[in-house]
Amino acid sequence: MLLGGNKMKKLLLIVILVVGLSWMLNPFLFAQTNITGSIVKIYTVYNKHSYSRPWQMMGQERLSGSGCIIKGNRILTNAHVVGDYTFIQVKRAGVAKKFTAEVEIVAHECDLAILKVKDKSFFTGAEQLEIGALAELRDEVATYGFPAGGDELAITEGVVSRVEHHIYAQSEASLLSCQIDAAINPGSSGGPVIKDNKIVGVAFQAAAGENIGYMVPVPVINHFLKDIEDGKYDGIPAIGISWQKIENPDMRSLYKMSENHTGVLVNKIYPGSPAKGVLKSGDVILSAEGVNIANDGTVEFRENERTFFGYVVQKKYIDDKAEFKILRDGKVMKVEIKLSIPVNYCHLVPREQYDIAPTYYVVGGLVFQSLTANYMTERFDDYEYGYDSDNIFNVSTYYDVGEPTADRRELVLLAAVLADEINVGYQDLEDIVISYVNGKKISTIKDLVKAVEENKGTYHIFVDEHGNKIVLDRKKADERRELILKKYKVSFDRSEDLKEL
Repeated sequence: MLLGGNKMKKLLLIVILVVGLSWMLNPFLFAQTNITGSIVKIYTVYNKHSYSRPWQMMGQERLSGSGCIIKGNRILTNAHVVGDYTFIQVKRAGVAKKFTAEVEIVAHECDLAILKVKDKSFFTGAEQLEIGALAELRDEVATYGFPAGGDELAITEGVVSRVEHHIYAQSEASLLSCQIDAAINPGSSGGPVIKDNKIVGVAFQAAAGENIGYMVPVPVINHFLKDIEDGKYDGIPAIGISWQKIENPDMRSLYKMSENHTGVLVNKIYPGSPAKGVLKSGDVILSAEGVNIANDGTVEFRENERTFFGYVVQKKYIDDKAEFKILRDGKVMKVEIKLSIPVNYCHLVPREQYDIAPTYYVVGGLVFQSLTANYMTERFDDYEYGYDSDNIFNVSTYYDVGEPTADRRELVLLAAVLADEINVGYQDLEDIVISYVNGKKISTIKDLVKAVEENKGTYHIFVDEHGNKIVLDRKKADERRELILKKYKVSFDRSEDLKEL
C-alpha cells in the first residue's frame, strides 16, 4: 500500500531528525562507515641482526600492527611495525584475504613508514584517507586499529590532552607529539587517529601503566610525506649543539643580555655540526627563523602553546638554510646555517639502529665493535641470564652522558674474544673501551682497522682507556686468522662496511 504525500513527508522528516540526532550524539558512528574499509592490519615477519655475534642473525619472529590507506594507494603506518622485516602481508578491515606488501620508505626517527601493494585489487572499494590539521587541545578523536588478540577492528575514543615535544621510543628523538587519553595497545600501533573523517595523527606508543597514548601529529606526518616525494627519506634536521637555559639573572648579566633579550646559551658545537664556524661557545641564540626563543628554550608554535625551540628547525628539510639571531659579546647579529645533519646525528653512542648490519672487525680472535644501543640491549639481556661481566654497566655511562669530540667520534670496544692459543690471557676480556692501537689514537672503528692493517711492526698493541695493554704477535695473528674464523663459523673477519679498507 502506497503512503500518501503528507505521510511520506512526515516519515522523511522523522528519518532526518533521527539521523541528525544520532550524528550529534556519536559522530564517530558515521565516520566509521566511511573509514573502516581503509584501515589495514599488517602482519610482519622480521629478523634482527645479532650484536653479540655480529656475523649472525637473531632468528625469525612475528608481530602485527595497523595502518591506513592514503593518497596514491599507499599504506601509512609506523616504522616500528615493519623494522627489520623479511616478509609482510596486509588485509583490510572486514576483508578476509591477505595480500603481500613491501616497504617503500621507512623513517625510524619519526616512526613512520609507507607500504605498497602490487596487487591493485587490494584497494578495490577503499577510500584514500585525507590528512587533516594539527589537533587542538580537547579535540575529540578516534583511534582505529587491530589490538593484539584478535583480527577485528577496534575503535577507541579519546581527547587530545597535550601537544608538545616528546621522546619517540623508536629513535629517542625529541619531536612534536600529541597526547590522548585513549589506550594504544600492542597491535594498534600505526593505526590512524581520526577527527572529522581526516587523519590527525598516527598512533605510535603508550605511557607505561596508564590509559594514555601518543600519536605522531600532522606536522610530522606532512614533513615525512613531503620529504619522500623524491623517493628517499633524508631526515628531520638539527643544528648539532649542546645548549642550556638562561633563566638566572647573573648568567644573563655575564652574557650581556638586556631586559628585552631572551634565548638559550650555546655550550658546545659537536663534530660534524653545520653550526661549526658559524656559532661559538658562549653565543646566545635569541631567535630562529624570526621566532623568539624564551629563556627556558621554548617557542610559541600556536597561540598560548609552547614547545622546544628545535621545532622551528625541524619544520625545515635537510640542506635548507635557517636564519638565527644571536648575541655575541653584547652585539646582536644574524647568522645562517645550512641544515645538513638529521636529529640524533651528534651522539657518541648511536641510538637503536634498524635494517642495518652491525660493524665488527676480528684480529687474533679479538672481536672489535662500535658501541651502539643495540649492543647494550643485548648485553643487558645476557646479564639477566647469567652473563658475568660488569663492564657493560661502566660502558653504559657513555650512552647516558658521553659526547662526541674531535678525537673520539665513536666508542670502540673489544667486545669479546674468540678463544685461541694466540690470545691466551685475554680470553675473559669483554666490553673494554679501546683508546690507542699501535700508537695511534682511535676515533672510529675504521681508525682501528687502518692502525692494524698498516702496522709493519712485530706486535699489535691495543691500549684501553685505563692504559692496560693487549699485545699480539702480528705474524701469528695473520697465520691463525682463517683457523679462528673457521673454528667459530665466522664467514668474514669484518663487516661489509669495512671491506673496502
